[in-house]
Amino acid sequence: MEFTCTKCNNHTKIDTAIEVKNFGCPNCGSLFDFDEKGFRFSKKFDYNPITNLLKIGAKGVIDNETYEIVGLVIKRVHSIYYWREYTLMTTSGKVKYLSESDGHWILLEEVPESYDVSRKYKKLTHKEITYHLYEHTNSSIVRVHGFYEFEIPNKQFKIIEYINPPYVISIEQIKDNETTTFGRHITSKEIKKIFNSNEMPQKSGVGLVQPFLFNIYNTIIIFISFAILILTTFIIFNLSRTEQNVLNVSINFDEYKSKEYISPSFELKGSPAPLIISANTSVDNSWANAQVSLVNESNNEEEYAQKDIEYYHGYSEGERWSEGSKRTTFNFCGVAKGKYHLVIVPSKQETDFYNQNMTINAVWNESSVWNFMFSLVSLAIIFILIFFLKKNFEQRRWENSDFTPY
Repeated sequence: MEFTCTKCNNHTKIDTAIEVKNFGCPNCGSLFDFDEKGFRFSKKFDYNPITNLLKIGAKGVIDNETYEIVGLVIKRVHSIYYWREYTLMTTSGKVKYLSESDGHWILLEEVPESYDVSRKYKKLTHKEITYHLYEHTNSSIVRVHGFYEFEIPNKQFKIIEYINPPYVISIEQIKDNETTTFGRHITSKEIKKIFNSNEMPQKSGVGLVQPFLFNIYNTIIIFISFAILILTTFIIFNLSRTEQNVLNVSINFDEYKSKEYISPSFELKGSPAPLIISANTSVDNSWANAQVSLVNESNNEEEYAQKDIEYYHGYSEGERWSEGSKRTTFNFCGVAKGKYHLVIVPSKQETDFYNQNMTINAVWNESSVWNFMFSLVSLAIIFILIFFLKKNFEQRRWENSDFTPY
C-alpha cells in the first residue's frame, strides 16, 4: 500500500495490505478520504508534533510476530495534554496499538469485553483484577499519519481509562461504536529494541501505568523474611556464645604512677569476638585516663587503645549543670582465640588528691543485641523510605486526574 500526497508530493509506503478509508500525510498534515470514487482532500491539521516519532512503515517483532506501523494518530484532551497512538499490523491482519505520552509507552490490544461506564463508576473489574477510574473525558484527534481502515472522527469522542499499574483498560466511544482495549506498560528500552530505533521521546513525570521500582507487597514479604532470618541467626549465635570475664581489677594510681599494670595471662577459645573494656573511677571536676594494650603472647603482636574519663559539675546562673561521666567503655574488635594478657597504664589529673583507684573490667564474647537491633532498625527505615517514595510516586501519577485518591 502506498500513496503520494497531492499537496506536498511526499510518498508514503507500507507493505501491509489494508482497505484504506483515511490517509494522513506525515509530512504536511493533510488528511484524505478514500471511497469507491477514489480519494479526495478532507482537511489539513494545524498541530505539528515536536517530539521524535516512530516512522510509518517501521517494523518490529512483538510476541514472535512481525508488526508494521501503518498509522499514527495524535490525540488531545483538556486542550493541553497530547499523546500518540500507533497502529501496528501483521501481514495476517493482527492489530496492536502502541501509546506514548511524555516518553512513557503502553502496548494495547482490543478485547471483546464491554463495560457500563455511563455513570463514571470509580472501579472496574477485568479478569479478576480491579482497576480504578483515571480519566473520563472528551478527546479529539489533532494529527494523522499513515493509513487507516476506519474513518477518522472529526468531532470529539469519549475516552475512559481505568488503571491498575502496570495495566490499563481503555474505552473509546465514537458515535455508536465502543472499543475496549487492554494495555500494559512497556519500557522505552524495549521499544528501541523492537524497532531498532535510537531516538526516543524524552521521558518526563510518571507514566499512566508506569510501575514503581519496588513492589510494596513483595518488599514487605522480603523484609519480614530478612527479619526472621536475622532473629534466628541472633538466637542461634547467642545460644552458642560463651562469655568470658578475663579481668576485673582495681588499680591504685599512686602505685602504678611510674609503671605498668600487667594482667595475668588468659586464654580465649571460640570464634573471633570483641573484647570489651570498662573503666570506672571517681573523678570529680577532674579527669583520668586509661591506656590499655592487648598483647598476643604467641607472636607478641599488640593492639593499643586509650580513653579519657571526665566528669565536671557545678552551678551557673542559679542552675545545676554537669557533663561527662565517671565510666567509659571501649573495645578491641574481632579478637581471635589464643593466649593474651593486658598492659594497663592508668593516669589522673595531678591536682586530684581524692581519687585513688581505677577499676578495669574486661569481658570477651559479651552478649549484645546491638547488631540485631541495628539490622531491624535499618530494615524499618529502608521500608519507611520506600513507602513514602511510593506514595510520592503515586501522587505524581494521579496529579492530572479528576479522580485522584490523593
